[in-house]
Amino acid sequence: MRDKIVTALKEAKASGDKRRQATLRLVQAAINDRDTAARENGRDGVVDEEILDILRKMVRQRNVSIREFEEAGQIDLAEQERVESLIIREFLPVQINGDDMKALCEETVREINAQGLRDIGRCMSELKSRYPGKMDFVQASCVVKDLLRTETKD
Repeated sequence: MRDKIVTALKEAKASGDKRRQATLRLVQAAINDRDTAARENGRDGVVDEEILDILRKMVRQRNVSIREFEEAGQIDLAEQERVESLIIREFLPVQINGDDMKALCEETVREINAQGLRDIGRCMSELKSRYPGKMDFVQASCVVKDLLRTETKD
């Protein structure tokens, strides 16, 4: 993950893309900050999963900023945040949404033989282990809950 970011930064420098350079430097700084904190706690630094968490948090922060800037009528700043968000998202795994998510939830419910709402936790644990960081687990939880409610009625 770190190598991808370093390579992307080098490419941005070579192409002269200032916005991309600045965004990737922010990403590196956030990772370095977390590395420092980890070392202070006796660890070797952060692993790729923690880097993904950092990137997700940065995207969420930008989404909040976009909303706030749009509400304040600062469209140019909102657009700047939107561009940064897109740059950061390039390093995140492709998210599973919609019908694909529903199909995976149905498959998981079937495979672990979930019978009712009491099995939501088991289903979610299984989904999280199978698709770490690849789907919105809040949405998935709603899908699983609907599926298990339907199972209970049958």
